[in-house]
Amino acid sequence: MRSKDPVLMEEIKLFAEQYMIANGKSPSTSKIGEEFGIAKGTAYKYLVEMRKLNMIRYENGVISTPITEKCNTKHSTAALVGEILCGTPQEETEEVEEFINLPNSLFGEGPFYLLRAKGDSMIEVGINSGDLLVIKQQNFAKDGDIVVALTPENENTLKRFYQDKKNHKIILHPENSFLDDMTFDSVKIQGVLKNVIKFY
Repeated sequence: MRSKDPVLMEEIKLFAEQYMIANGKSPSTSKIGEEFGIAKGTAYKYLVEMRKLNMIRYENGVISTPITEKCNTKHSTAALVGEILCGTPQEETEEVEEFINLPNSLFGEGPFYLLRAKGDSMIEVGINSGDLLVIKQQNFAKDGDIVVALTPENENTLKRFYQDKKNHKIILHPENSFLDDMTFDSVKIQGVLKNVIKFY
């Protein structure tokens, strides 16, 4: 085997690390070939040589380095489905704007979806218009949870959830002292707030 260019080997290693960070997986030999203008077979031979020199670990098509081993590739994919009113309820809409990867190390495991907050009814817990709300999709909640609730009028809202067991009512409580509680015989829970992503 011809000797390999040591500069190119370092560049391939760096590319593999950056690719893993950006994409959560190793680049294929085709990707490496495309990046450096070399044949797929040549890229493979470089990886084999780099493994022999202990520059990388390379098994079953996966390139590992001390950098890539620190990458947490586990994530949940969440759909951004528009706005939810933090005020009076609004009609339910679910048009997916985009899909966003949420790392499990920060957000836990899904299933999640994302909503954009609008209004001021939850400002006393730090939820402002424009914040992205990470909602865990589930159809139940416990007292004190902040929930996405669908009202009997088929409108949705973000409020703190309480059960008035004595009167058999559901209370949706705004976190704004200028606003009143909303009371219903029943609501449909569409998810529970888990995180707020803020923009400054």
